[in-house]
Order: sequence, then structure tokens, then C-alpha cells
Amino acid sequence: MTKLRISIVQYLNTAPLVWGFTNGTLRGKYDLSFTVPSQCAEQLRTGEADIAIIPAIEYARIPDLEILPELSIASKKMVRSLLLVSKAPIGQFKSVALDASSRSTQALTRILCAELWKIAPEFIEMPPDLETMLKKADAALLIGDPALRLSLTMEPYSTRIEDHGSQKTPHKPPIAGWMWDAEKAGVASPSQRLFVFDVVEQWRSMTGLPAVLAVWAARKGVATPEVGADFLASRDFGMLRIAEISSDAARELELPADKLESYLRDNIDFSLDEENRRGLELYFAHAAKLGLIPQAKPIAWASVDVVGAQHAAPHLARS
Repeated sequence: MTKLRISIVQYLNTAPLVWGFTNGTLRGKYDLSFTVPSQCAEQLRTGEADIAIIPAIEYARIPDLEILPELSIASKKMVRSLLLVSKAPIGQFKSVALDASSRSTQALTRILCAELWKIAPEFIEMPPDLETMLKKADAALLIGDPALRLSLTMEPYSTRIEDHGSQKTPHKPPIAGWMWDAEKAGVASPSQRLFVFDVVEQWRSMTGLPAVLAVWAARKGVATPEVGADFLASRDFGMLRIAEISSDAARELELPADKLESYLRDNIDFSLDEENRRGLELYFAHAAKLGLIPQAKPIAWASVDVVGAQHAAPHLARS
């Protein structure tokens, strides 16, 4: 039987979802490939993949998909790996360089600009290099491991701030963020002082709901109950091994294992619970309002054998 082809984002925050496929007894059962979020979506769109972890926005753009329930990459309050970095406060920049590797966070940033901050900057897609982005634009959107690396580097040199806006255009409530000292941190930047905003924190401020960043999506009819159970079991297996995942990633990323473990435990939520689903549906509604997707279509769910997954997860360790 031909193996199902799974397209996977090559970021740290995806590792717990696929740990059973890469390091457990499910290894070899599926044909795995690793790339950036936008390419995962493209592979699903073109039929090069049967199942993919895709930017949430792409579910509304690609026809005939089903979402695997109970699984996502989400963040409840603050994510630390989706950052808007600016040379000026919100409202004082005219252009934003967008990391070209993710479409979902691009859409989220456009929603925040229009609906929360009430600004209309020029958007420019660029590769994720902060110095180059800030030479071309007033602000830069960074995502994933590059953003997390920058966040961990800069946090000791950051000060929590509240941007109240101006008397003419006050921010109500104030916009919470950080001021970073790039020079002290040794980070190459056209500006010594940087204003930094966590995109998920801003979404939560606007909506009171979490942000769902990516979902497992399958071509219709592909994700049988057994397949769905494997994906749940792989996630559950990974959740029991966060320390191991963080230690492995620390060597590859050359970042402190305890900081990576804190990020996976405290900033990322791997469920698709009721609150996350409401956040996802509201995200689609805002995206449709701004014309970023054709419509906020109802979510089609793949069927999953939850009992089978619960039984399988503890037994995925390779002997």
C-alpha cells in the first residue's frame, strides 16, 4: 500500500505533534517531508501531499479539505515566536515587511492593522532577515524559529512598555509591548531602539480569544479514523517528551534547552479545544471581512478514533 504523504513545518513548535512519527513506533508508516508553512499549504493544494500542517488561513483558501480535530498549533495569550518589530510606535510607521514563509501570520497582522490599530501601512513580502527588512520598511514581521531566537536574545535587554498613542489618536486600551536595546544585545539593526509587539498578545487584546496558527488538514476522504488516531497518538507521545524534544532542539538551534522547554510548555497550545475553535472561527470572520479569504466557510472535520489514539500513545516508544 502506498504511504500517505505528510508535509510538515520544520519549526520547533511542530516537533511535539510529529514526535511519534519521527521518534516513535509510527516512524516509517508515513512518507514525511519538511518545509516552511507556506510550502506545506502549496503541497496540499497541488496534490503533492495528502495531509499537511498548514497556516490556518489556508484552510479557507484551498477547496475540499478536512481539519483533523483536537490538534493545532495555537497560543492562548502570548507566543514569543510571532513578533512585529518596529523602529517606531504603532501608528507612526508607514510600511511593514512581512516574513514570506507564513501566510496565516501575515493575515493576522493585516487584521490587527485594520481592526485594532486602525492603520493602513504598505505591506512588503521579504525573507526573514531583521536588518534587511528594517532597512526596507519601518516595521518587520518575523515568525517561527528566527523570531524565537531573536526573542530569547533580546529579552534580557527589553523593557515592558504601554503605548498610549497621542492626544489626537489615543490607544484605548494602551498597546502593550516591549522596547528592545538592539545595540546592547548585539543584534544588527538600523535602529538602536526597537519597539516589539507579540502578535498573539495583540489578537488576544482585541478578541479575548486564543490564536490558532496552524492546523492539520487533509484532502477530503484521506484521513480515516485510524489515520486520525495516529496523529492524536503522535501528539500525545510528543507531549510526554517535551524535555527530550527541547534538549534535541537546543543542540541544533544552539539555544538554552530550558528556554525552549518553557516556550513549548507555556506559549504553545497543541489542542483545538472549544476556546481555540472560537478563536479560529473569529479569525476566519475577520479575514473574510477584509477580503483576505473568499468566505468564512464552515469547518469540515475529519473523523478520528479518539479511543484508539489514547490507547496507542503510551506504546509509541521504540524498543
